[in-house]
Parts: sequence; C-alpha cells; structure tokens
Amino acid sequence: MTAIEILSKQTKDAYAWIYKLMDSIPDEKWNDTPEILASNVSWQIGHVVLSMYYHSILVIRGHQKDILEKVPLKEYAELFSFNSSPKKSAGKMAAATLREHLILMEKKSIEIINSLTPEELDKELIPGKVEHPVAKNKFEAIDWNIKHTMWHCGQLATIKRTLGYTYKFEMKKT
Repeated sequence: MTAIEILSKQTKDAYAWIYKLMDSIPDEKWNDTPEILASNVSWQIGHVVLSMYYHSILVIRGHQKDILEKVPLKEYAELFSFNSSPKKSAGKMAAATLREHLILMEKKSIEIINSLTPEELDKELIPGKVEHPVAKNKFEAIDWNIKHTMWHCGQLATIKRTLGYTYKFEMKKT
C-alpha cells in the first residue's frame, strides 16, 4: 500500500467510527450536555465537520467553492470551534443538518486525499489565517485529522455512556 492509500483507508475508518457512534445516539439526545463532560453530540459533530474541513481540505487544497456554497463555515466556527461553548451551541443546528454537512466533508476530504501524489505529502500546507497547531506538511495534517477524529470518537463514546447508553465491541468469531 502507498502512503496515500494508507491515509485514505485510515481516514475512512475514522469517519466510519464517527458515524457508528453518532448514529447510535438518538437525535433527541444530541443536545443533552452532561455536567461532568460539559459537551454534547451536536457540538462534537459540528466540531468534527469544522476540523475535517480545516485539517484535510483547507490546508491541503485551499478553500473549496462547492463546500463553501453548502456549509456555513463562519457559523460553524462561531458554534463549534475550540473557543465555543457546547451548552450555548446546543440546538442551534439540527442533527439532520449536521449529518448532511458531515457527509459533504467526508466525501470532499476523501476525494482530496485520493487526488494527491506521493510527492505532495511532503509539501508545505496552504497558508491561512491560522497556523496549523501540529502539522508542517500535508502528510502531517491528514495524519492529524485521523487522530483528531478518533479523539472525538472517544468523546462521543463517553457522552453516550454518560447519557445511559452502552456500546458493545463485539468480538468477531474466526
């Protein structure tokens, strides 16, 4: 497997986990914000939508007109950035809208990752208003997107448990 194939597969796997967790929590519970966690499903999904755009689209290929026409990124930045409040953003965006935007980001980021050449992975990031907190090149940004997405899977799993739902990791029989 090439580095691009590995990054693409790992990205798809991380996104599959987001869907598994997100879809296992009823929509009517998405804005419940357990005090002990001070977060909720809506904020987590909104944050992942925003971060997918930044880490695997914007710094890799620059702004994408098709995404900008469909997703209100300025509103996402206000509601779901690391400086925002999950309690204050609760209920500001419908679960169906968050899902729709997550799907758009997933498809676009996978498309962009699969369009890269191996040589591009070592290239510097597209500069923007905010310096990337971790990455210096495109490989590192995509790799961070995978890790960051999985971090939020852990957050979703913890919120789910706090809301009284469990997730069973079934052992596969061989």
